[in-house]
Amino acid sequence: MIKALLTLAACLTLIWVLNTKQGNLPPFGKLLSPYRGFWQNGERPEDFPARQQLAIAGLQQPVTVRYDDRRVPHIFAQNDHDLYLAQGYLTARDRLWQMDFVAHVAAGRLAEILGPERLETDRFFRRMGLGFGAQKSVTAVLADPVTSVVARAYSDGINAYINTLTPATYPFEYKLLDYAPEPWEPLKSALILKYMAFDLTGRSDDLRMSNALRKYGPAVMRDLFPDYPTRESPVIPAGTPLDFQPLATPPVPPAFVAAEAPYAPDQEPSRDLGSNNFAVSGARSATGFPMLANDPHLQLNLPSIWYQVQLTAPGVNVYGVSIPGAPLAIIGFNEQAAWGVTNTYADVLDWYQVQFRDARKLEYFHGGRWKPVRRVVEHIKVRGQPDRLDTVLYTHHGPVVYDRPQKPFLSYVPIGYAARWTAHDAANEFKTFYQLNRAHTYADYTAALASYGAPAQNFVFADAGQDIAIWPNGHLPLKWREQGKYLLDGRDPAQDWQGWIPAAQNPHAKNPARGFVSSANQSSVRPQDYPYYMNWDYGSSERGRRINQRLGQMPIVTADSLRLLQNDVLGLNAQLMLPRMLALVGAQAAASPEGQALAALRHWDYQYTADAVGPSLFELWYENLVKRLWDDDFPLDPKGPAYRRPARDRTNNLILTEDSSRWIDDRRTPTRETLPLLARQSLHWAVDSLTRKYGAQGPKWRWASQKSTDILHLLSLPGFGQMDVDCGGGSGIVNATTERQGPSWRMVVALGPQVRAYGVYPGGQSGNPGSPFYSNLLETWRVGQLDELVFLRSAEEPNARVATAWTLQGK
Repeated sequence: MIKALLTLAACLTLIWVLNTKQGNLPPFGKLLSPYRGFWQNGERPEDFPARQQLAIAGLQQPVTVRYDDRRVPHIFAQNDHDLYLAQGYLTARDRLWQMDFVAHVAAGRLAEILGPERLETDRFFRRMGLGFGAQKSVTAVLADPVTSVVARAYSDGINAYINTLTPATYPFEYKLLDYAPEPWEPLKSALILKYMAFDLTGRSDDLRMSNALRKYGPAVMRDLFPDYPTRESPVIPAGTPLDFQPLATPPVPPAFVAAEAPYAPDQEPSRDLGSNNFAVSGARSATGFPMLANDPHLQLNLPSIWYQVQLTAPGVNVYGVSIPGAPLAIIGFNEQAAWGVTNTYADVLDWYQVQFRDARKLEYFHGGRWKPVRRVVEHIKVRGQPDRLDTVLYTHHGPVVYDRPQKPFLSYVPIGYAARWTAHDAANEFKTFYQLNRAHTYADYTAALASYGAPAQNFVFADAGQDIAIWPNGHLPLKWREQGKYLLDGRDPAQDWQGWIPAAQNPHAKNPARGFVSSANQSSVRPQDYPYYMNWDYGSSERGRRINQRLGQMPIVTADSLRLLQNDVLGLNAQLMLPRMLALVGAQAAASPEGQALAALRHWDYQYTADAVGPSLFELWYENLVKRLWDDDFPLDPKGPAYRRPARDRTNNLILTEDSSRWIDDRRTPTRETLPLLARQSLHWAVDSLTRKYGAQGPKWRWASQKSTDILHLLSLPGFGQMDVDCGGGSGIVNATTERQGPSWRMVVALGPQVRAYGVYPGGQSGNPGSPFYSNLLETWRVGQLDELVFLRSAEEPNARVATAWTLQGK
C-alpha cells in the first residue's frame, strides 16, 4: 500500500512538474503534448483554403479578403468600422503573440510572464511613463469620433480572433511561456506606439554632456561639440526661404551646472543608424510622375516588425505596412499619393534636476515655492512571487525616473531628475495616419501632419499631381538655443519648455529646384535658415550626403534606380579618412601582416560588399584610432562619471588637420603620442584582431563574416531566427545593415495613372515559426531585390498572384 501511494505521489508530482513552468523552463508536458502542444502550430494546407466564409462577431456588413501569393491580405469593406475590425482580426491571426508581447513590454508587465528577472525592466518602463503617455493619447484618440471608431473596431477584431482560440491553438510562444492571451483594448495599441516613440526618441546624452561640461568648461564644449557639423547636406535644402513669421524664442537663462552624476556606462550606442526616405519629381523620373522610396532602419527581428496590408472602403484604398497591434497603414501609398518616414533626431527628451523639500519627497521646489509631488503607485505582478509595489514621483515636468541612488536600468538616466518628454503628451497619431491613408494632395498631407505628436519624424510625400515635399514633423518644443544639450535646473521656470513651435512652422520643403527631397536622420536644417532650435546632434551626415549625391547625378530616375540607391554600400567616411590614415602610417614591410593589410586597403574601392576585406580592416582600424584618441580624455570608467565623446565629424577634423592638437597625446603614458604613432598602433591592433579571429589575411576576413548580421526571434530563441545573414552594408552606409539593425522595410512607389510599387522586409507575414510564410521574404531582402506589390482596385479584380478569396460576415 505504501509503495502504491508513493508511486502515485511520484506520478502526480511528475505530471505537475511537466505541466508547470519551472523557472525559465517551459512546461514540457503541455508543450510536447500531441493534442495541445507545439505540434499543433505547424501550418497545413487546409488551414488556408482558397475559399471560405468566417463568421466574426461585430461585423456590420460582409467583408471580402483576398490573399496574394505573399500572404498579404487585401481587405475590402463597406465602412470604416468593418475595415478596421477586419484588419485587427487578420493581423491577430498572423501576429497575436508579437503584438501582445510588445504591449506587455511597454506597459511594464514582463515579470508577470517571465518572472522576477524582468522586474527591473518593468520598473523602468513604468517609471519612464510609457503607460502615463499612452493613457493620455488613447483618451485623445477615443475623444475623436472618427479615430474612436478605428481604435475600438480594431480592438474588437483582435478580440474576435482571441475568442476563437483554445489552448491547443494558441500561438507557439504562449505555450512555451505558459500563459494565455488576454482581451485587447485601445490602450494596448497606444502603448505599442509609445514603445516606438521610446525606441526612436527615448534616449539622451544630457547626462554625459553635463559631466563633460563640468570637467572641461564651455569653451572646450563649444569646440568639441559644435551645434552644426562641417560636412552636411541637411534635410531642408540650404537657402530654402521661410514662408511664415516666426515667434520670439525664449531668452537664455543663467547657466546651470548640474551636480556630478556618475553611473556605470554601457557600450556607447552607434549614432549612424536610422532610416532613409526620398522623393523625386516627375520632371526627373522616367515616367513623368513623382517616385518615392523609404527604408526605415530598425532592429531586425522575427516576427518582422511590419505587417503588409491593403485597406479598402469608401474613401480609401491604401497599401502599406502596419505595426502589428496598431491600426491603419503607417508607411504606404494609394492611387494618388505615397508617404514614408524617418526619425528626425529632434531633442524632445530633457532632464530636470528636482529639489525635494525633505526626505519624505512630498513637495519639490519650483518658481520660488514648494509644489506638491504627485505619487503614483505601480502594482507589478511577478510570476511565482508576491506582487511588488513601486511608487513613482511626478512633478509638472514628468516622472522622476530614479528618485534615490541606484544603478539605472539604462545608464543614460540621471538620478534625481524628472523626464520632460513629448511622448508623455496627448496626441492623436491615429488621426494623422487615418488622413495620410486617404491623402491625395499636398493639402491633404499637411492637414494630416497637423495632429501628429511623437515620435518626431521626417514625413516625405509625393502625389500624382506632381508635388513632392518633406516635413520634419511632430510636437517640437519651443526652446532657447542649446536648451536640453545639458541637464536642466528643475527649480527655474525659465528653464521649462516655453510652448511649442507651431505645426505650420515646422521645417519643410516643397518642390525644391533640385527636383528631389530626402532625409537620412541628418540635421533638419541649417541654423541660419531656420529661427528655432531643434537639436545640436543628429545622425552622421554620410548617408544623407551620399543619397543627395546619387540623386543629383541621376539623369532619369526609375523605380529600379531608387532600389539600387537603397542598396548603395559606398562608405563616405572611409573615402574621406582612409587616404589620411594611409599617409599617417607610411610604408610598412610588404611581407609583414600590416604591409599586406595596407596593400589590400590601397586597392579597396570603399564598397562595403559582403566579400570585401577592406571594410573589416578599415572599421577596426578607424574605430580603434578614435578610441585611442579619446580614451584618456573621455574615459569609460565604470567607477566614475561617463562622458559623451565628440561626434565623427569633429573627430575627423582633428585627424585630418590638427596634428598638434592637445587631444592627441595620451596623458596616462610618459610617451608623447602623435597621430602617426596612434595610427600605427591602431593598424597593428586591427590586423592582430582579425588574425586571431580568422587566421592569416584571406577570404575569411570578408566583411559579412566580421559584421555578422543576425535576425533574432523576439525572445532570442535559438533556431527561430536567421543567424549570419550574408549581406553587405554597415553603419553610416545608405544600406545601413549592421549586426542587429538595418532596413526593416524597403519600399519604392512609382506614381502615375496606374500606381506601381515594390517592397520587401526581412521576414514574412506570419508570426508562426511553423509557417512557410515566417521568413519567406528574407532571401529577396538579403540580395537587395524587391517584390512588386499587388495593388487591387476592386474586390473582383483578377490577378494571377491572387488565388484566395474569403468572406467575413457578422454573427
